[in-house]
Amino acid sequence: MLIPINILALFLSTSILLALAPGPDNIFVLTQSAVRGKLAGWIITMGLCTGLMCHTLLIASGVTVIFQASSVAFTSLKLVGVAYLLYLSSLSFCSSSTTFLTSKNSKASLFQLYRRGIIMNVTNPKVSIFFLSFFPQFSDPSRGSLMLQIVILGFVFVFSSLLVFCIISLIADSLGNRLQRSSRGQIIVNRIIGTVYVAIAMKLITEEI
Repeated sequence: MLIPINILALFLSTSILLALAPGPDNIFVLTQSAVRGKLAGWIITMGLCTGLMCHTLLIASGVTVIFQASSVAFTSLKLVGVAYLLYLSSLSFCSSSTTFLTSKNSKASLFQLYRRGIIMNVTNPKVSIFFLSFFPQFSDPSRGSLMLQIVILGFVFVFSSLLVFCIISLIADSLGNRLQRSSRGQIIVNRIIGTVYVAIAMKLITEEI
């Protein structure tokens, strides 16, 4: 066996704790689920997890080393992510309570939500850098193919994120249903969401390799 059960169990428990820690991805799921409902949260989660798989494959193929070696590549991808977050922030600030209700009941933009989740995750190069430093702690060349071990760990990490984010979506959806009864509350939530996006963008732009 490439990775012993006890190592996988330790990795899974650590990954769940990391998924629970406040960060751009789970905050994104939380806010969107509150506004659009649990289905939207689950779709966004699938997009985020797709992004995580992309980062895993980048690490397994060694491409992530480019981000460590090239500040231009790292900064370019980071700026794309920042611009996208600021775009989402502007949408939230311009939203009204009517927009909140429409979004909550809309199922026509599920693909857009999925794509939004992918972009949100893929354009954060810090994820690949983190994976590159985290996954090797649980892999060992003596057990066989390092690439395959990295892929296995990546799928375990995706599973833990999927589990945690889906639970977050359910909780946020319940809170969002209560907010539907107050138009003022809906507007406040949109403003908070917009502010959160700006905060995440500022955090991302100040990060270094």
